[in-house]
This record gives sequence, structure tokens and C-alpha cells, in this order.
Amino acid sequence: MNTLHPIGIFGGTFDPIHYGHLRTAFEMLQALRFEEVRFIPCGDPPHRGITYADAELRYRMVDAAIKGQEGFLSDDRELRREGPSYSIDTLTDLREEFPERSLGLIVGMDAFLELPKWHRWDEILNFAHIVVAHRPGWRAPDIGELGNLITENGTHRVDDLHEVTHGRIHIHAATQLDIASTEIRDLVATGRDPRFLMPDAVRDVIKQTNLYMSETNE
Repeated sequence: MNTLHPIGIFGGTFDPIHYGHLRTAFEMLQALRFEEVRFIPCGDPPHRGITYADAELRYRMVDAAIKGQEGFLSDDRELRREGPSYSIDTLTDLREEFPERSLGLIVGMDAFLELPKWHRWDEILNFAHIVVAHRPGWRAPDIGELGNLITENGTHRVDDLHEVTHGRIHIHAATQLDIASTEIRDLVATGRDPRFLMPDAVRDVIKQTNLYMSETNE
């Protein structure tokens, strides 16, 4: 049995980070008894295309958002790595750094449903668990590639995420705030205030840098 608590891995563009991201990560930290949750901003998103804020500024917003919260860490490894930011490369890097630790890749149900489109997606469970955060009432797929993956590797036991270092899929209902980064960018672009959608520290970065003000978000 692995006596060290798992590390949660929470990646994303975070363009910008908001309370929806933070609440999900906080609930996972507590409910799954993670030692920490590492926020890893995507350096060069291979699937999304452009980002509105550059990688350094998105990292700055993440760092500001989580400052002072015990168990939350910012991690800039994807900014330091050249080329597209593939999750499998990040997990490989983390596994080398933490060979004996359980790693839990936190994704939303929408991202999980797109998993077969990810680069080397079928290797992810060789490096980490997959923790799917979803709204109560949502149903996980039970057919196709993902249905088979859940059948073979799914677990309802949180302890399974602690007892082995990788290879399990755990689906966990979480409070999902109806906040989207796209809508925040649209608000700012039209001169409105995103207050109460994100920590004030993130809002301050946006105001100080005039971020999103000149962007037309489609």
C-alpha cells in the first residue's frame, strides 16, 4: 500500500482561471484526500489553437488565484517545455519526478468524452489515475472505447487511488459553477467587471494589464 497521499494534476489553458476551476480543485483536494493539487497552465495548447493571454500571463493569474490556499500549487513545467503541451508528456515528466506517488489527472466530463482525441491517450493510465469531475446526475459512457475503459479500470473507492499509483478511473460528482472563461473574456471586452467570477487577485491582473480589452471573442 502506498502511504503517501496522491498528487492531483489540474491542467488547462486558464484563460483566465476562475471560481469554477478553483471550486472543482478544492472539492477534489478534500474529497479524494489529495496531498496537493498542482495547477499546470498549458504552455502551447495543441487542441485549442490560440490563447488570448500568453502563457506567462496565464501562469501569473493562476499563481495569484491560488496564493495562500493550503494544498494548491502552481507548476510552470509546460511553459518551460518547447513544443505542443501534450498531457502525456507532462505525466511522463511528473512520473519521473514522483516515481512512488499516486498521481490523479483531474478532468471534467466534457474533456473526458474527448479523451480519444488526445495525443497517446491510451497511455495515460500507465502514468496516472484519471479523476473525472462531473455534475450530479450526469451519466458516464457505458459503451464504446470510453465505456470499455471505465468497465476495465473504473473504481468507486477513493482508497484505490491511494493504494496504487496509477491505472484507475474514478468519477466524482462535484459542484460545477456555471462560469466559462469565454464569457469572462466577453464581459471584459465590453467593458464590464468580472468581479465575483474570480478571485480579486486575478481581476487585478486583468485590470493592470488591460488583458482581453482589445480582443473580440467569437
